[in-house]
Amino acid sequence: MDQFFKPKADDDFRQVKLNELSDFSFDPKQVEQLPVITTQASPSAPVSMPLMNGTADKQTLSLYDAIKIAVARHPEVTQSVSSLASQNAFIDVAKAGYYPQLSAGVSTGDMTSGERGRQLFNVNATQLLFDFGKQKSLVGTEEAKLQFSQAQVLVTIDQIALEVASAIVNIKRYEEITRIAREQIAGISRIREIANLRAEAGISSQADPIQAQSYYESAQSNLILQETQLNVFKQRLRTLMGTDISKYNWEIPESLIKASDIYSEPKFNEIPKMMAAKAEVDVAELEKKQTQLSRYPTLNVKGTLSQAVNGRNPNNNQDDGTDSSIMLEANSTFFQGGAISSRSRAASFAEEAAKAKVNAVYLETIDEIRRAQEQVENKQRQMKVLIDQQATSVRTKELYQEQYKLGTRTAVDLLNAEQAIHRSNSDIETARYDIYENLVQYIAASGKSRDVYQLNNLTIQGVELKP
Repeated sequence: MDQFFKPKADDDFRQVKLNELSDFSFDPKQVEQLPVITTQASPSAPVSMPLMNGTADKQTLSLYDAIKIAVARHPEVTQSVSSLASQNAFIDVAKAGYYPQLSAGVSTGDMTSGERGRQLFNVNATQLLFDFGKQKSLVGTEEAKLQFSQAQVLVTIDQIALEVASAIVNIKRYEEITRIAREQIAGISRIREIANLRAEAGISSQADPIQAQSYYESAQSNLILQETQLNVFKQRLRTLMGTDISKYNWEIPESLIKASDIYSEPKFNEIPKMMAAKAEVDVAELEKKQTQLSRYPTLNVKGTLSQAVNGRNPNNNQDDGTDSSIMLEANSTFFQGGAISSRSRAASFAEEAAKAKVNAVYLETIDEIRRAQEQVENKQRQMKVLIDQQATSVRTKELYQEQYKLGTRTAVDLLNAEQAIHRSNSDIETARYDIYENLVQYIAASGKSRDVYQLNNLTIQGVELKP
């Protein structure tokens, strides 16, 4: 019987269909008039990077491939997918209300009478006929919760993708800054050797070697600091990917900038956080409707079968008798001490809160997008100035070297000029990777992670992402 009278499990939940999740519109103008919560429920107011080549003992791994590895194994994605499967089962629970409900039991006779030794076996069957849409509303609520769970899967995947991309960008950043720090040590070391030779020959002051040694030690300290930062991000990436990353060189694809399309108009209905917020609104609306429908009666057809043993069947007053009946039954909980009205008000406030969350997510998202766009634009302008500054620093060092040989410049002047060059180089690389960092932040905020990182049409931990 269980094979015939139960809903058939549906595995379609494993396909996250983005076209369905994004099937809504959002008007940013509604944020200009945010809803105000009052004492009574009321409707809401309208509310260019050089690539690192592989070596004999290392292989080059693209940022895109690293993201795919991470999302395929990360436990947060596993958790989201498990929650998704759990919610899909709750839809079957809701649909089960359309099917016959069978129950059976046994009772004794009246313990205060001579029938106390009787046993009465009962089998009851109830079939829903009409309930003014209460069961349909319950199914719709669970389906809306499923869409929320699907959106949460996307949110989790986007977050893991952002963390991986950010880690790789910062690894590349600190690899370059560490290289520059080593070059700085080498440059100061040469000046220190020259200062020692000149001091020993009596050409310059004995203070010059000491000053050069101080600059040298400062440069060594800076190298340790940059290597520490590099190792921190390497460990972070190792945790995300769950593999030994020392065998890889990392590549930031040249297509990243073009694919991000940073100055395009964002599509808010394709942003997972907005999808999740909109799904919460749908859930709140359906739960409100469900509360309102609870006032109406439910019509069932009910069948019973009873068999008495060792006594009379009270339904037909026959010894060891059997009785059966079929009847219509209407039930309604039209008054519960004001509980229904209270639940209705609570549902209305929950609906307002859900709509306000959509607006809050919009404000947060648009702020992140605008901030990333502004940062990229300013860093591009800064790089032009830094490149000019670098050329000036190189020319200054060349002039100071000539003047030092003539005795018109001190070792400190040479050391400062050497530091200025490496500081300019470091600032250029910092600005360059700041642009990449803001790009990956923009990609996450604008909901473009699956398009840019080529995750669409992939099956990730049993869930297929379908655009």
